[in-house]
Amino acid sequence: MKIVSYNIRKALGTDRRRDPARILSVLNGIDADVALLQEADLRLGPRPTALPRFLISQETDYQIADLAVNDVSIGWHGNAVLLRKGLVCKRSKRLALPGLEPRGAVLVEVGGMTLVGTHLGLMRRYRLLQMTKIRDYLRGCEPNALIAGDFNEWSDVRGYEPWENVFTLCLPGRSYHARRPVAALDGLAHGAGLTVEAMGVETGHLARLASDHLPIWAQIRRRDAA
Repeated sequence: MKIVSYNIRKALGTDRRRDPARILSVLNGIDADVALLQEADLRLGPRPTALPRFLISQETDYQIADLAVNDVSIGWHGNAVLLRKGLVCKRSKRLALPGLEPRGAVLVEVGGMTLVGTHLGLMRRYRLLQMTKIRDYLRGCEPNALIAGDFNEWSDVRGYEPWENVFTLCLPGRSYHARRPVAALDGLAHGAGLTVEAMGVETGHLARLASDHLPIWAQIRRRDAA
């Protein structure tokens, strides 16, 4: 299964243009089975989606996981999940996270895997609490679990302690800032039952324009499906 994680910055590009169709074009080019999105909804009021539902239906082969709390959003605290049509989502859940600023995560079960998409806080103190909470939510299903998103951690060697000895951290490459990437803020962590066969960062011209983050992707296989 190919998974992409992408902070779409509410579809606001590095050229200061808000263009949801451009975001969808980037996703179509990556051709993942599951897209874990951050900043998919606007922050004010009822949090309307930055990616219109009709446009997703019209321009992609994706369906929206059932995570929103109203009819105008597509996610929870900006986190949304797009699934390739035909994939069966056995469970979806909104996960509340602690912190000074409102944060959350979303969970879907698909293809025998438990996938969590998240956008962690700006302060390490709260990121550690949020990682601990996500680990607790996944208790009992760690082997086939994968967490992906904008982790907001500038260090490649510190800041992930709550996931040590439980998940393997993978940082596909520098994903921020899209125009001149200097930090691997976007990553994934997976349980012992999963193997990452390939991973990378989408660095094409359109991706450098569409958001201030570049999308990361990974090809995942369950060990018991080998």
